[in-house]
Amino acid sequence: MSMRVVFVLIASLAIGLLTHNFHVTVLGSSQLAALNDPSLPSNTIPRLSNGKPDFNGIWARPYVPDVTQVRPGHEGPAELPYTPWGLENWTNYDPRDGDYTANCMPFGLSRSISGPFPMRIMQNETHLSFLYEIGYWFHIVPLDGRGLPDYQEPAWYGHSLGRWEDDTLIIETTGFNGYTRLDTRGHPHSNELHLVQTFDLLENGNIHFTVTIDDPKTYTRPWTNERIFTPFEGELMEYVCQENNRSLWEGRIKPFSPPWRDPEN
Repeated sequence: MSMRVVFVLIASLAIGLLTHNFHVTVLGSSQLAALNDPSLPSNTIPRLSNGKPDFNGIWARPYVPDVTQVRPGHEGPAELPYTPWGLENWTNYDPRDGDYTANCMPFGLSRSISGPFPMRIMQNETHLSFLYEIGYWFHIVPLDGRGLPDYQEPAWYGHSLGRWEDDTLIIETTGFNGYTRLDTRGHPHSNELHLVQTFDLLENGNIHFTVTIDDPKTYTRPWTNERIFTPFEGELMEYVCQENNRSLWEGRIKPFSPPWRDPEN
């Protein structure tokens, strides 16, 4: 099996990361602002048969291991508005206490979005799917106008619905199980998380992306990250977390045990 696998220590723990030989165009703050200019023409962007922007393709994203750290192609708040519960969760977090990704559990939606490896978008008039190289996970988003069911089984990636506002795709996700973290650094969220993503296809072929974290249990107000996705030249690679995860096999990583589903989780 051909894999480019390098395990690095993050907060004294192993978390599987695959190295990629690819070129990513990254942009600074001024370029982000320029690319978000609404005056840019949109008549040249590719569209589906229903006239909506066509996001099909493989996309490189800026790696965002810390949502509070400004990086090329990424902007966000330097400090997060924690509630007392959120601050206690953040202060007491220790990835050595059974980090879920080091145990090869699902990364979750936010952490998959922020990962360093490309993702494929597959889209038609009624559905959009994200195929993440990281963890080899996928996430399906209905675009057909349906509503959420009365009951949502708590899920690692939540339950998403997409809608359009002109040419902006808005994806709202709820129903998280609360087991995951927002980023590699470990910023918290609860099962009350309401995650809102927006996608705008730019005339230059890039995607202007935002993600808003609305979690009243963890944060006193919603806050937003802003990023640029660029076309990726290549294909997704196979990602097998379990392969060569010696730190887990040899006992250097504490096994992950998910919390019980109760109001405290």
